[in-house]
Parts: sequence; structure tokens; C-alpha cells
Amino acid sequence: MQEAVVEESSKNFTEVKVWDLPIRLFHWTLVIGVATAYISAKYRFSDVHVLVGYALCVLILARVSWGIAGTKYARFTSFCFPFSETAIYLRTMLHGKPRHYVGHNPAGALMVFTMLALLTLIFLTGLATLGAIDFDGPLSALANYLSDEASFLIRHLHAWLVNIGIALVALHLAGVMWGSVQHRENLVKAMITGNKSESALSGTNSEINK
Repeated sequence: MQEAVVEESSKNFTEVKVWDLPIRLFHWTLVIGVATAYISAKYRFSDVHVLVGYALCVLILARVSWGIAGTKYARFTSFCFPFSETAIYLRTMLHGKPRHYVGHNPAGALMVFTMLALLTLIFLTGLATLGAIDFDGPLSALANYLSDEASFLIRHLHAWLVNIGIALVALHLAGVMWGSVQHRENLVKAMITGNKSESALSGTNSEINK
């Protein structure tokens, strides 16, 4: 009987579009860009590091713009959850099957906003380091106002924030794997194709992206 139900559900399997092309391009370009920035810094490819840093700044600005004027599930307003709802989701995620969300769930939303804020700080401290120590870039005027101690403090802050970012990436990957198991959907595949299965969308909050 159970096999028959599984077989019938597989016949009714359909997919719906959730993540639009700009969101998917942003996500994977950010992955490649951050990895390139980290490797270029580690092996002292300064020119590459600076160029990738500029590109990532533009990428973040584009994501913020799309978060305001983009499609339904790209807009920040679609995943701004109150603290109480986020707390409930995190608790049920750890102790049971949490509610399913079509777009970002509260845990994913919290990670998105945290990463965007952290990346903004990383890029700002990177630009400040470039200006105060290398006398280059749009913030080069800082060299006239900051002491050597302050300049090197900013550089150390930049590196420290990157280490926090690495920890958040690890947490994000763990969350994606855990969410894929709990909701029985391939979240990595969804960010590649933009589609989620209709079976995963059945139940609460199951609106389809227009």
C-alpha cells in the first residue's frame, strides 16, 4: 500500500519556479567571487584581489536593488520575519519538522541578512585598507586622516571579518543540508534550476512565484 502511494505521488510530480535568474546568478557569482577573493588574498595576488573586491561591491549593490524592486521571492519584504516566528522555526528545525516556506524560511532569511551585512562590512574595511595603506581606491583620502595604527587596525578587522564569514558559510552549508533532509527537497538543485517540487510546496505558505 505504501509503495502504491509513493508511485502515485511520483506520477503527479511537477515543479514550479521559485528563484528567478538574477537571484541564481547572484548566488553562484557570489560563491565564485568570494572564493577568488579569498584565494587571491592568501597567495598575495593583490591586483586580482582588488578587482574581484570591486566586482563584489557592485554585486552586493545589485542584490540590494533587486531585493527592493525584484520579483516576489527576491524582495526582502517576502522574507522579513518577526523574531517570534524565527525563534519558532529554529526550535522546530532542531526538534521536529518545521513549517515549509516557498521562498526563504526564517533561518535562511536570517542567514541572508547576516551575510549581506557582513559582506558590506568586509568590503568597506577592504576599501578603507586599500585607501589608508595603499593610497588607492575611492577611499584614498583616508590616508590623510588616519594614523598608521588606525590603518592597520582596519586591515586586521578586515581579516577578522573574513574569518567570521568562513564560519557563516560553513553554518549555511550545514543548514542547507539539514533543510534538504527535513523538507525532502534538494535546495542546491533548486538554486541551480530555480524550481521546487510541487510536493514540497504542498501545505502552508505554498504560493507560486509569478
